[in-house]
This record gives sequence, C-alpha cells and structure tokens, in this order.
Amino acid sequence: MVHFVGAGPGAPDLITLRGDRLIREADVVIYAGSLVNPALLEGRKADCAVYNSAEMTLTQVFQVMCQAEAEGKTTVRLHTGDPSLYGAVREQMDLLETAGIAYDSTPGVSSLFAAAASLNLEYTLPGQSQSVIITRMEGRTSVPEAEGIESFASHRAAMVIFLSAGMTDQLAARLLAGGYGEDTPAAIVYKASWPEEKRFLCTVGTLADTARDKGITRTALILVGDVVAQKDYARSRLYAAEFETAYRKATGAEGNPVPPRRENKE
Repeated sequence: MVHFVGAGPGAPDLITLRGDRLIREADVVIYAGSLVNPALLEGRKADCAVYNSAEMTLTQVFQVMCQAEAEGKTTVRLHTGDPSLYGAVREQMDLLETAGIAYDSTPGVSSLFAAAASLNLEYTLPGQSQSVIITRMEGRTSVPEAEGIESFASHRAAMVIFLSAGMTDQLAARLLAGGYGEDTPAAIVYKASWPEEKRFLCTVGTLADTARDKGITRTALILVGDVVAQKDYARSRLYAAEFETAYRKATGAEGNPVPPRRENKE
C-alpha cells in the first residue's frame, strides 16, 4: 500500500494527525527533500527506509514503491503542502494503477493557508473578493495559454501565485498588463510557518523591488489583491442583526458593535 501524504507548509505541528500517524507506521518514506521539513520524519520507526525524491527520477521513485510492495511493506510518499497542488502525484498514481498497487491520499495544509495565517488575512472579504485564484508563472513547466497571469488579473480577485518568486519583474509587468493597478496591495511570504519565515507587504508596483531588496528568489508565495490590505471591505451578512438564518431570527439593524468594558477587580 502506498499513502500519498500532505506534509503541510513546513511547521512540524501543521501536518494532520492522520499524516503523522502514517509516517510513524511506515516501512518506507519517500519525501520531497528540497521542500519538506525533515523534522516531520523524526517520529518514524527505527528501521524505516527513507528516500529523498529531490535526488530521484519518477522511474526511481516508482521502483522503490514496487520493491516495498513486493516485500509487503507500507510506503508513505510525503509531498509538501497538499499533494493536489503542484504535487506531480497523478503520474505516480497512474503507474501504481498499472502495476496493480493500491494507494490513497491524505490531504495537507497548503502554504497558501499558512501564508494567510501569517498575515492574519482573509482571502474572501465581502465587497472585495469572493474568489481565490491559485496559479503560477510558466517556467520549465508550461501553463495553458488561457490561464495566463494577464487573464486572471483581469478579474482583480484575490490571487495566490506559486513558484514565481524568482520572476517578480515579469510577474509584476503581467499583473499590471492584466488590470491590477500599481497601488494594488501585494505581499511576499517566504517559507510560511517555518522558523525562518519572512513576510513583506508591498504593492504590485513595488513587488519586484521588494523581492530584490529582500533577496527573495524562491520558496515564497506572492499574494495579490485588495484583500491583502484588509480594509475598506463590507461586513459579512451572516452575522448582521437584520439577517435571518436557520439558527437565528432577524432582530433589526444594529450599530457598530462595541467591545464590552472589562472591570478592574482588585
């Protein structure tokens, strides 16, 4: 059996309980060594075999899986974040299916959520954006023509851009060409949730200079959109006094909530 497991964004305590259990029970772990925090492997069994997929080809990864299966062993294929985002897992699953090897998937906390947590940010602020666009610049891996940065920028929705920290000059130019203004809020979050995490607030117009000045060239997310500023948004209707739900009757309009006063007790 092969278990594809999302390692989460980096912090060892942000892996799921299921993912941690599977690692502790595994006979073989193949992990993305260039991105996954090795601290996640500390609870593995003493005789667990560990392979770093950063140094392997797809064929080599598959051969390890097949050998483990032939020996009746359980394999964990540990991917950064959530395997469903830029995880290159489908090609591995296709090979396993062809070989008749059973597998399953355990989701992980994506770095896009760790980046939001780092900034205490809500991607879906009413009146500003109710969508989150997850994309990347094309590099050695192409991007479909219809999914170009300019096309997505025209929506002016919240955007999270992966695998593009080393191309911020080109990225900024394409965001501007697509419709974002130079003053559109943006942020760079480097290694979200890791001890060495860094975060920088900027704008689309200053994005490239910020990345250059701070020495950011990889392992960072770019967040773009009005939601990054976290102001001038509309409040959620869900908690409005005049908004009726299946659990609460409408009670009429209310003013701005006032925090309760705390009494000093000596």
